[in-house]
Amino acid sequence: MDNGRIFDRYIGIDYSGAGLPTRSMAQLAVCTVDGDGCEVFPPPLRQGPANWNREDIAQWLVDRLKERDTPTLVGVDHAFSFPDAYFQLHPPLLVGDWDDFLDDFRKHWPTDRHGVTVRSQYIKQLKRMMAIEEGGYRFGLPNWFRLTDPRGASSAFDFTVKQGEVATSTHAGLPWLRYIRQNLTKAGTQVHFWPFDGWKICEGRSVVVEAYPRIWKEAVVSKGRTDHQRDAYIIARWMWEADRDGRIKECFVPHLDEVECNKARKDGWIFGVMDPTYRGGG
Repeated sequence: MDNGRIFDRYIGIDYSGAGLPTRSMAQLAVCTVDGDGCEVFPPPLRQGPANWNREDIAQWLVDRLKERDTPTLVGVDHAFSFPDAYFQLHPPLLVGDWDDFLDDFRKHWPTDRHGVTVRSQYIKQLKRMMAIEEGGYRFGLPNWFRLTDPRGASSAFDFTVKQGEVATSTHAGLPWLRYIRQNLTKAGTQVHFWPFDGWKICEGRSVVVEAYPRIWKEAVVSKGRTDHQRDAYIIARWMWEADRDGRIKECFVPHLDEVECNKARKDGWIFGVMDPTYRGGG
């Protein structure tokens, strides 16, 4: 680490919740930018189709984050939690922390299991909700938003959006965040999942954040790549540039009051968003 940078490596992941967790697809892209600003699109973990699947991305990240001598900032393009209205609807979750939320979510949406799709679980949860099975479903409404969600963003519960669907990506990705976190803990590796582990990060520790490439696309030149490679590159490159010029320190301290900070510790926060941009809708 040099020139006052916090990290030595920056990983951007453009996510997709389509299909099965073991299905290779072009919609999943991973880009690494090293401390010198050089980009690398790493090959998938397994031999075969030249595309990633969600299971391989999770395992690859676990392996990278175990490398303690390389502080890494990882940006993943899906929501890390849900709006406050979700926790109000399911009161038992109000008393827990992020790990409890991930455990509970995975119990109801086991989308990291082989043979399980987001769509199949969506139909199952919808039926349970319509049957008013108390405590038997975990669902939300498409007009619910978090404080951090940019204006014009899709809701994490809006499954009608086809292009770049946040709902599907989020419901596919949350169990894999749990998998990554648990496997790192078992290996004795401490990685900061921001802001759930606190707003302040420890020097020398890798950090995983929620990223939203659309808010940075005007600031990063990204020609000569597929759409999904572009988004992964935008995340990694912007984080590298922000660390190089010192802006990144401010990103870990958004302009929130105490009430907003407490809410964001449960709902999550998009890295690089400095002020609440959506107020209302839950």
